Amino acid sequence: MFNLDQLAAFVSVVDLGSFTAAADKVGLTQPAVSLQVKLLEQRLGVRLIERVGRRAQPSPAGLELLPQARRIIEACTMAEEAMTPFREGSVGRVRIGSGGTASIHLLPRAIAIAKQRMPDLEIIVRIGNIDEILRDLEANALDLAVVALPAAGRSLEVEPFHDDELLAVGPKRSVIPEGGPDADFMKDKTLLLYEGGNTRRVTNEWFATAGVRPEPAMEFGSVEAIKELIAAGLGWSILPDMALRRDKSDLLVTSPLRPRLVRQLGIVLRRDKHLTKGLREIIKSLRELRSSREHEA
Repeated sequence: MFNLDQLAAFVSVVDLGSFTAAADKVGLTQPAVSLQVKLLEQRLGVRLIERVGRRAQPSPAGLELLPQARRIIEACTMAEEAMTPFREGSVGRVRIGSGGTASIHLLPRAIAIAKQRMPDLEIIVRIGNIDEILRDLEANALDLAVVALPAAGRSLEVEPFHDDELLAVGPKRSVIPEGGPDADFMKDKTLLLYEGGNTRRVTNEWFATAGVRPEPAMEFGSVEAIKELIAAGLGWSILPDMALRRDKSDLLVTSPLRPRLVRQLGIVLRRDKHLTKGLREIIKSLRELRSSREHEA
């Protein structure tokens, strides 16, 4: 009979490439994790981990065991989740990863819809950059991600579900060119741009298509901070429409760009992810937001 702790230690070492990192993740000492893997190797009669330089990598036998170990751990996790309603009188939890803008302006509406149907559903939202979120999703530390696309990963399944236009944003009483600001107009402004991520990538591509290289005066990791600075008259930016819908028109002026610029958000899951009832409700709620927007359009 397999020992789940030994399998989990083996998978963690392979995923993180280090016994020390695996020990930190599971809250054990490095010798304890080493012992778990050693006992599993003795149980199976094969070597599972090899050291290549400083990195711990699976042996050929370890590579063969790895997908089986993941399935066993996932099956046990599913069995434990199935017992949650009986043990705690609840209906489980869903761990969602997202960027700052979607977590403020999109996810709350989807969560509200899901909570109406499942009031006891526990929902945890983790905010981070796309690389961190996708890495945690692949490691099964998150159940679902809502991020700006593209989202790459061999083990991931991506469902585009929301088109969000990026708009030019300026201080109140700013004059907007007829037909909308183009790249030449924007490059001459004091630009306050979002740093990193797919939103910045598509913004840079929009400028590059016009042969313009943007030179931002300041860069921020918060759309909300950029909006405050624009409202104070300190510059212009290109921001997602979803982050601007609740702002008063006397604080900011907004306009579609010329040519228009749209980013796409997606629902991202592991391909082998077990869809619990709570997770299905969150996905359904996100899809309902898309349907309601299409109906309004």
